[in-house]
Amino acid sequence: MRISCFLSAQFDPAASPTEGIDGVLAQAAAAEAAGFHGVYLGHHYLARSAFVQPIPLAGHLGHATNRIRIGFGVLLAPLLNPIALAEDLASLDVLTRGRLTVGIGAGYRRRETTAFGVAWEDRLRRLREYVPLLRALWRGETIDAAGSWGEVPQASLPLRPVQPGGPPIWIGAFAEPAIRRAARLDAPWLIGPKGDDAELARLLGIYRAELAERGLDPVREYPMSREAFIGDSYRSAVAAVRPHLQRQYAGYKSWDEAQSLDLDRYLAQDCLVGSADEIVDKLRRWENDLGITEVSLRHQFVGASQEEAMDQLARFGAEVVSRVATPSTEESTR
Repeated sequence: MRISCFLSAQFDPAASPTEGIDGVLAQAAAAEAAGFHGVYLGHHYLARSAFVQPIPLAGHLGHATNRIRIGFGVLLAPLLNPIALAEDLASLDVLTRGRLTVGIGAGYRRRETTAFGVAWEDRLRRLREYVPLLRALWRGETIDAAGSWGEVPQASLPLRPVQPGGPPIWIGAFAEPAIRRAARLDAPWLIGPKGDDAELARLLGIYRAELAERGLDPVREYPMSREAFIGDSYRSAVAAVRPHLQRQYAGYKSWDEAQSLDLDRYLAQDCLVGSADEIVDKLRRWENDLGITEVSLRHQFVGASQEEAMDQLARFGAEVVSRVATPSTEESTR
């Protein structure tokens, strides 16, 4: 199994953004040194926090690191023009020397779609259309493309990505129709940070059944993101992370489920919280029972300090990654 981490590049508007970015770079360097497989960035516009946009930041991280993969978890692709997106991401793949992973999603904030002139329902159609368009351009094909975003005849991409066929595309989804959509697009489903083992098994069954119905290979990446915190015991880990998660989820005003979240149940069943042994046991269960190939962990939360995030990265690297991680040179066989 591969272990990655999510970098939170959003800051208090009153704080220094340059100091914040220095902290993100330090976390990326620490993750690389500790043996993490990748680092992932989120994407929002018009956030309450000072939100550093992920595409330029990914290029910056590519320059500041050497081995670790860099990706998005997720990029709000339907808000962007697909031709610009294809060229920007090809550029990033070159800048990172072929280390880019592109997680995309439809988004859940109407404020963002309205700001970009994207009809709420159109974001789903764009997502469906963008994936084959991006892949075709990255393969070097010349295509005629048109949509609500614009029209271009004979589009081609002289700048080709380093990775053959372009960077891998994952699709973030929570609802069953969106999970089926990911399978129909022959893209790995990027599992979000919610769902206990039973629910994940049910949804993975839906995803794999859709793949089978379309004759698509189920042997692929199965990435998942989780909230994570390591302590000397489950009790101490929960005591440390619980206030952070309360603040984090209280801010998700557009995610209705977050407002009625049973935090104690969520910590116990959905999150990766506890002692090193408890965390390793859960990771191995996800790998063996569910077929998960990569877990991306969020260590830094609203109100948490840089020191705490760095300590969590160091502890996960020493006590967890070293015990469960697949070497980055090996391809997943699942």
